Amino acid sequence: MIGKGKRAPVVKEAMIQYKAVYLGATGGAGALISRAIQSAEVIAYEELGTEAIRRLTVENFPAVVINDTFGGDLYEEGLRQYRIN
Repeated sequence: MIGKGKRAPVVKEAMIQYKAVYLGATGGAGALISRAIQSAEVIAYEELGTEAIRRLTVENFPAVVINDTFGGDLYEEGLRQYRIN
């Protein structure tokens, strides 16, 4: 998944179960980010148009792993690291 906001706990649990990652991208930079996409293939829900699920082949893709397959959450880690007590 690619987005710019937090994922719900149930989504993060499913990501661990199904070995998925969530990539954070800078909001408003879609045109720039799209330059890194080499190819895109609809793999599910074609009837949803732009919301269909696609397999992307990318090179030098400007995104950060926010949620990983082990339950890591960069948003939560950042809050802990920079919290002032």
